[in-house]
Amino acid sequence: MAELIWTEPALSDLDAVADYIALDKPTAAKAFVQMVFSHVEQLQTHPEIGSRVRELPSSPYRQIVEPPCRIFYRFNGQKIFVLHVMRGEMRLRAQRLQHPNVEPSK
Repeated sequence: MAELIWTEPALSDLDAVADYIALDKPTAAKAFVQMVFSHVEQLQTHPEIGSRVRELPSSPYRQIVEPPCRIFYRFNGQKIFVLHVMRGEMRLRAQRLQHPNVEPSK
């Protein structure tokens, strides 16, 4: 089973999305966060279930979708680093996927 590591930027991203949802629907925001964590936890046993990032097709990054968000991660063979969470309608900025503590793929 791979080790799952949430980076601080990814947690901040998720928190911001949840705060926005909570403005109108606090219960929905809580349910959304629980769904994201549940979906991401599946990566521990199935790290390749995410799709390639369409904007970066030859990169090592993958994504899973939990509407309305895309969750970006990188798997290095032993660890899964959750790097960025963004709303699906937003434009991806590749630099958001770079994190100094993420080990390169082996």
